[in-house]
Amino acid sequence: MIIIRTPYRISFFGGGSDYPAWYKEHGGSVLSTTINKYSFLVLRKLPDIFDYKYRIRYYDLEETNSIDNIKVPVIREAIKYLNYDKGLDITHHGDLPNRTGIGSSSSFTVGLLHGISALQNKSLTKRELALKAVDLEQNVLKEAVGSQDQVAAAFGGLNKITFGGTSEFISTPLHISKENIDTLESWVQIFFTSKLRNSYDIASKKINNIKENKINLNYSNQMVNEAEKLLFSQSRHRFKDFAELLNEQWRLKKKIEESITNSEIDNIYEKGISAGAYGGKLLGAGGGGFIMFMSPPERHESIAKALNLKQAPIKFEHLGSQLIYHDYQDQED
Repeated sequence: MIIIRTPYRISFFGGGSDYPAWYKEHGGSVLSTTINKYSFLVLRKLPDIFDYKYRIRYYDLEETNSIDNIKVPVIREAIKYLNYDKGLDITHHGDLPNRTGIGSSSSFTVGLLHGISALQNKSLTKRELALKAVDLEQNVLKEAVGSQDQVAAAFGGLNKITFGGTSEFISTPLHISKENIDTLESWVQIFFTSKLRNSYDIASKKINNIKENKINLNYSNQMVNEAEKLLFSQSRHRFKDFAELLNEQWRLKKKIEESITNSEIDNIYEKGISAGAYGGKLLGAGGGGFIMFMSPPERHESIAKALNLKQAPIKFEHLGSQLIYHDYQDQED
């Protein structure tokens, strides 16, 4: 038996520039961090004594002898992608709901590839794991997704991730002081809007609008660099300036694709700002899910009271996808 723990992420700046349709030609960058909320996958070889070869448990239960009969596309194609030919039992648990803007789909993909590879006695580097997850989602499954979530889930930590060129991506940890990381972490609140959304529809519209948004996406890249400088600066107002820069990012994001927001989300955002937040943004592709606000900790209570939404307490994490349990008696022959 193998247990894989893969973190979710929150993205601060640069979303949209991580789509291959953009960065293959222009380059891109994002600033994000993984958080201490996870996708857990329990995998084990399924003995041939059972009447089925594959058992998959999530909110549903699948039992089948044929890979092609597996309903979840990413599981079906991951098994083929890695040429895994043994019986397989997979169980998934998530700390937060899916389709909420915290990178849960790619965390699942990264964890799945990590776990199946471990069952095959193969040890993938974080880079290999991220590249395989990107390839599986974008080229095999043909999903309208960017590349930041897979990299964040595999590597973990507070990073600037640049995209493009022959290396495809470079994940650079932001080596700011622990005090600054702790302060940044303490300023972040995320609230669940109670709206689940289909990020692929919104992402498809973004991709279709990329040529029309060249100026906005170039400005988005500039914001990543500006935000990075703020985190390394000695200014007394660096976190306030960082938070206020999120407001610009949010306005820019809405210009790239109007369906990112709606009147209900705009109302939530305005309530948060009016209650004392310096800045914020909707996480992920848009349309619903989690919304993030940034403010000094002493303002958090009044913001939470004004919003009256479910809040997920978070901390940053730095490990990325981890194999946290391995029963070596269950290895491949």
